[in-house]
Amino acid sequence: MQQPKTLTLDPNLNKPKPLLFHQISVLLLTFFAYASFHASRKPPSIVKSVLGPDIQSANATSSSIQTLDSAGWAPFNGSNGPHRLGELDLAFLLAYSAGMYFSGHIGDRINLRLFLTTGMSGSGLFTVLFGLGFWLDVHSLGFYVFVQMFCGLFQSIGWPCVVAVVGNWFGKKKRGLIMGVWNSHTSVGNIIGSVIASSVLGFGWGWSFLLPGILIMVVAVFVFLFLVVNPKDVGLELEAEEVEMIVEGVSLVNAEKIENEENELIESEHSVSDSFGAIGFLEAWRLPNVAVFAFCLFFSKLVAYTFLYWLPFYIRHTAVAGVHMSHKIAGILSTIFDIGGVIGGILAGYTSDMLEARAVTSFVFLFLSIPALVFYRIYGSISMFANTTLMFLSGLLVNGPYSLITTAVAADLGTQSLIKGNSRALATVTAIIDGTGSVGAALGPLLAGYISTRGWNSVFFVLILSLSIAGLLLIRVVMNEIRVKLNEGKWLWLGKIVH
Repeated sequence: MQQPKTLTLDPNLNKPKPLLFHQISVLLLTFFAYASFHASRKPPSIVKSVLGPDIQSANATSSSIQTLDSAGWAPFNGSNGPHRLGELDLAFLLAYSAGMYFSGHIGDRINLRLFLTTGMSGSGLFTVLFGLGFWLDVHSLGFYVFVQMFCGLFQSIGWPCVVAVVGNWFGKKKRGLIMGVWNSHTSVGNIIGSVIASSVLGFGWGWSFLLPGILIMVVAVFVFLFLVVNPKDVGLELEAEEVEMIVEGVSLVNAEKIENEENELIESEHSVSDSFGAIGFLEAWRLPNVAVFAFCLFFSKLVAYTFLYWLPFYIRHTAVAGVHMSHKIAGILSTIFDIGGVIGGILAGYTSDMLEARAVTSFVFLFLSIPALVFYRIYGSISMFANTTLMFLSGLLVNGPYSLITTAVAADLGTQSLIKGNSRALATVTAIIDGTGSVGAALGPLLAGYISTRGWNSVFFVLILSLSIAGLLLIRVVMNEIRVKLNEGKWLWLGKIVH
């Protein structure tokens, strides 16, 4: 009797997948994973204008005279509402900064796939929990601060994990244009989060938290099921390379650029004695340019994060052509700043590659961002075209030099004779710089919450002052770069201008 035919799967499905397939999968999964992290961070900035007091013109003929309406959600309405909103941002960012110090060390010791899934699930859970305050009619400041702190801790897991996984598959090589595109996940996530949160804001601000929270938990399921952390897990081998941690927001395109400048450091690590330990905290601060780069990053992140958390609120309370936009339109319109940031990051990286001078490029972007913010504040209210154009330009110039400042840090410190070959000393210095930048990121939104009650001109004055200080801090490094180029026989036209 003839046996019935059985259904068999295509044998090609059981064949090992090539390296390129896994690398593309890792890039896509980590891209959407970290984009969902940033998408779940956006709701607080989108709903600020709903939670906080509504600012109405006290005089119909003068938009410069404003009063605080009692509309909003207690405890964020009333005259101190913006202060409470700024404190929420501070709670999140301080917890996030503290968590970053520990997440990298923990990730080195446990399964990265499980750790990343935990971070995404926890972030989604506490994002949803914040939104439930709408339906549960919660008006306790302590509840929202508590939720934001734990949300910040879980959010801090994301960046060390995705960078470590990508490092496992790519090491320090093959960081071309595709890796620069990969690093746009922050801006893409901001845009997705803004659009989702703004679109459902009319149904109640709780929905603006609920949907992004669910989104990151759904993506977490895909990460848990399909992310392959290490090539060895699927029987593949890469050349043995040291995986380096990169600061959040740093384009991996630029990381490739500094690799050549760090070759001596990498090679010399093999010949360094094990007794050559980490340097002290105060000693690290005294190293050349450490304080300069640390405070430069401090002021740069202060500006970038103020826009990240307060731009929708500003747009909502600023009349454009005499008309105040709705909460929904203000949230969606704020994505133009992020779109400019994507273009700015690519443009800054391309320009620095052409000039082979990151500090010079960063200084030019910082210098040009000052008039951009001035024009945006003064002329952004004339028309919608002027508003969107100047907002795009501001995002391009503010976010453009962000990664370049940090990569200039790595290039400069990697060639210093005082710490050359001492990887632990380099880690100490990097922690100082990143930590100082994170303090600026936490301080900016808090200051905006307090200063905005005195008028937005004061907020923009602080932002412009911060950009000016960041640029001035780079002058000595810029002069050194120019001097090196002139000694190499390049940029001779600049020498003629100077003389």
